[in-house]
Amino acid sequence: MAINIVVPSLGESVVEATVAEWLKKEGDAVAVGEALVRLETDKVDLEVGAEQAGVLAQIAQPQGADVQVGQVLGMLNLAGESRAAAAPAAPPAALRADDKATPVARRVAQEAGVDVSRVPGTGPGGRVTKADVQGFAGQPKEEQPTAPVMPPPPPPTTAAPTVVSADAGRSVERVRMSRRRQTIARRLVEAQHTAAMLTTFNEVDMSAVMDIRSRRKESFKEQHGIGLGFMSFFTKAVIAALKAFPRLNAEIEGDEIVTKHYYDIGVAIGAAEGLVVPVLRDADRMTFAQIEQAIKAFAQKVDQGTLTLDDLRGGTFTITNGGVFGSLLSTPILNAPQVGILGMHKIESRPVVVNGQIVIRPMMYLALSYDHRLVDGREAVQFLVKVKQLIEDPEALLLEA
Repeated sequence: MAINIVVPSLGESVVEATVAEWLKKEGDAVAVGEALVRLETDKVDLEVGAEQAGVLAQIAQPQGADVQVGQVLGMLNLAGESRAAAAPAAPPAALRADDKATPVARRVAQEAGVDVSRVPGTGPGGRVTKADVQGFAGQPKEEQPTAPVMPPPPPPTTAAPTVVSADAGRSVERVRMSRRRQTIARRLVEAQHTAAMLTTFNEVDMSAVMDIRSRRKESFKEQHGIGLGFMSFFTKAVIAALKAFPRLNAEIEGDEIVTKHYYDIGVAIGAAEGLVVPVLRDADRMTFAQIEQAIKAFAQKVDQGTLTLDDLRGGTFTITNGGVFGSLLSTPILNAPQVGILGMHKIESRPVVVNGQIVIRPMMYLALSYDHRLVDGREAVQFLVKVKQLIEDPEALLLEA
């Protein structure tokens, strides 16, 4: 008896995916729950596992193929059927039946020649992470298990780069854009074509926040197990400004204005395939420590490739921090259908005038991009001034929060 391997439900608003990698080849025995194929959507990667033990009889959709929910990816002959000479052997004791490894960890393991099934996992639910593989690969040879290394998966069939020679000594490389990169490109162009997008700028003196962090960082970390970063301050300041200027927490649906009376703040995090924006749900109800812990957890998920669609769903306003990459000033693009996004930047010591005196202060440029169809210039400027005032006066920030 054979069963179809189909594209599962991909979550809210996601109906298509790309076959990123087959983790098994035709004829391979698989255990219940073992990952067969990795799919790439415009938001996250996910693995499709075997519903029953058996043998991978057919691959219907090769690597690089675009597929839709419910479409057949391949066929699985159940254990004991005639496709294989024998039912799949039980995996060795050291091999986890479901081979829990993130896509990033799997790729690093392949590059390092490491059998990922032998790597102890420290991630959620025992999942093997990139750091686990790197640590395992760095052990002395005599410490590593002597089991044979699993062969790498078959070479890509459609998504491999094509090198085209032009003139002597010169070449170009053509690589198909990933689904996520295609979606990022499309959404960014749509945002600029559909919104009347403008950006207003200001600068903020970071002295007060940096002083608090310097005085409180040790006790904060001891109490909460997390460092006190800048993002919690800016998240709280943004929420207070959104309450004062609610149009920035709204969106346009047809000819209606939909104002949100909750505060789901998206935090842009850099990933290999481009920025992703996981969302802090009800951020107005979160403490500084909870905000910092949630952002750290999101960053770990990004690194491990374990972000879920629910992590990315919705959002009423977005904060992006180009300063972590050294950006001094930029114009952030709206995360549609949101109508506002705050851009943070690099902190630099600059001469400024305070009470008639020239002093050196740690300054940061802030940028607010907004949809002028809904937000007037006056309230956009006032919103950004409100954020500036709260960051420069953290006592007021704490009182408003």
